[in-house]
Amino acid sequence: MTKQVLILCTGNSCRSQMAAGLVNHYLGDEWEAVSAGTKPAGYVHPLAVAAMAELGIDISGYQSEVVDLYREWSFAVVITVCAEAAEDCPLWLGEGDVVHIGFDDPAEARGSEAEQMAVFGRVRDEIRGQVLPFLREWDE
Repeated sequence: MTKQVLILCTGNSCRSQMAAGLVNHYLGDEWEAVSAGTKPAGYVHPLAVAAMAELGIDISGYQSEVVDLYREWSFAVVITVCAEAAEDCPLWLGEGDVVHIGFDDPAEARGSEAEQMAVFGRVRDEIRGQVLPFLREWDE
């Protein structure tokens, strides 16, 4: 039986979306990831979609959702990936251990599209390098 993880961010447009895509792609036999935001942006950032496509992972169908949709779900763990969501997490009243693994917000990247993509790629790789090992080691 797969364990469920909620990846929580503020805008739910970049980091949490990429993290959910990575978890579902690489750890889908053990984990099912969903993502949500405390103040969802209402869209998935196109550069997050592009950064994931570089790995052959399609998140173009993902949607930016409000965390309240998941209040009744039973999660093994809730991972916050931005500082503001971590501060808001005491509001999390659902099941699941809450853990913070923070990353820079790639949506704040400036410069050319190539420079912005480099930031999205770096953050994606940092998420892959920290969240996936954490979940592989996680024990209820």
